[in-house]
Amino acid sequence: MTIELQRDGALAVITIERAASLNALNASLIEAISGAIDEVAASDARALLILGAGNKAFSAGADIKELMNRDMRAQRSGTELGQSVFAKLDRLNIPSIAVIHGYALGGGLELAMACTFRVATPQAKMGLPEVRLGLIPGYGGTQRLPRLVGESRALDLVMSGRVIDAAEAFSIGLVNQVVEAAEPLAMGRAFAARFLDNSLTATLFARRAVQRALSVPLDEGLKIEADLVTLAFQTADANEGMAAFVDKRAPVFRGA
Repeated sequence: MTIELQRDGALAVITIERAASLNALNASLIEAISGAIDEVAASDARALLILGAGNKAFSAGADIKELMNRDMRAQRSGTELGQSVFAKLDRLNIPSIAVIHGYALGGGLELAMACTFRVATPQAKMGLPEVRLGLIPGYGGTQRLPRLVGESRALDLVMSGRVIDAAEAFSIGLVNQVVEAAEPLAMGRAFAARFLDNSLTATLFARRAVQRALSVPLDEGLKIEADLVTLAFQTADANEGMAAFVDKRAPVFRGA
């Protein structure tokens, strides 16, 4: 077994099950993650948690032995597989949360960065150490890290390969929250709770608007925002939300 997909109420939970190898990512595991994300996308889950089995690592990165002695075509194919699978998290209609305990290095941190949010224990360690192997990040790290922490900080981490602790990761915006908790699932559940009562449609529209803000000029982004807010006003959830506000009651959203 390389992963486990479970439900925890409204949450879907993917657990990477290679604790003996610090949950290192090989091709079969990445393909299993791909299939699990597809299952989650087709379900009625309202958020996705991604965890690493054991108490030592979220994922310590790519399986280096698998990467050695591959020809150029195989290397390119492996890189594109990782990029395409992690990109599924960008397109997922619900928020995804990486719960980082222990190490999140290389491809493991790239998986976490592809999630909408990241929470970590104080003992977590994160980094992109590929340069120390004569390589560079290949599963989206050079693209997502600067979007999260800015160009200068991203270059520091990518070009040095240094590993940082949870406190520094939080200070630069790499993680959203540092939580003193022994049980990763409880950490993820508590963080996800802030989204679960809101309209899924509205949160999806909000996420898409913010994502586009990073790739288009301001005037185009404002048009996108206007389009999405106009669509939001046409939904049953918007009618329910505004009626509940006027009636001074809690809304009951149905994602429509």
